[in-house]
Amino acid sequence: MGYENVLVGDDHGVRWVTLNRPAKLNALNRALMAELGDAVAAAGRDDAVRAVVLTGQGDKAFAAGADIAEFVGLGAADARAMARAGQAVFDAIAALPKPVVAAVNGFALGGGCELALACHMRVVSTTARFGQPEAKLGLIPGYGGTQRLARLVGQGRALELLLTGATVDAATALAWGLANRMVEPAELRAAAQKLADETGAVSPLAAARCLEAVRIGLDLPLQLGLEVEAALFGLCAASEDMREGTAAFLEKRPPRFVGR
Repeated sequence: MGYENVLVGDDHGVRWVTLNRPAKLNALNRALMAELGDAVAAAGRDDAVRAVVLTGQGDKAFAAGADIAEFVGLGAADARAMARAGQAVFDAIAALPKPVVAAVNGFALGGGCELALACHMRVVSTTARFGQPEAKLGLIPGYGGTQRLARLVGQGRALELLLTGATVDAATALAWGLANRMVEPAELRAAAQKLADETGAVSPLAAARCLEAVRIGLDLPLQLGLEVEAALFGLCAASEDMREGTAAFLEKRPPRFVGR
């Protein structure tokens, strides 16, 4: 389908999804969120897509937050419904069985930070800035920020951002583990494509199982997480991809994975 608020294109098996409201710093309004959810779901269904990159149009913002104009007049029930709808989109990104890389090209604030957190990995420009300033508006993050941020950078650092509304620069994000890689702005697209290519070159089945094991295991005690890992290891061991991967290794040739 055609979109107005996101741009979609493919580059060697990598699906690029670009937030396209540069005049509003790619603020996440309801229309954009609906299109984003649809675009990500379509990438998940497309067997030709091995990985996904999410980024923002322009050179100022990945996404500068939710569209505050849509908050006016919201009551408690409507606000809760909005939060749950946004969480559903970001949960679908986090649960996608293909690697999702955020290419953060500027401000990632509020909902934009939460979107980056929902991605599996983050490549950031030196101009990137992260923050959860909702408390300055009398709110808290509603799209997963209070949960994913603490899991990624730890309780103390998460609460520092949540309770002060401060932003952190790209170098700090890298030091905290919020970013995987940091590059100059002109290198961002190539760096994100490279990481997506690298993750997309492994067995699609193994990639999906790795993502599943980490996603489920993070919420479990270690021993239960290890049980999940062993079960998924067993499923991989019975797959065509495992037979192809081991054969290719022994025969010293590139593997030809089929994803099953």
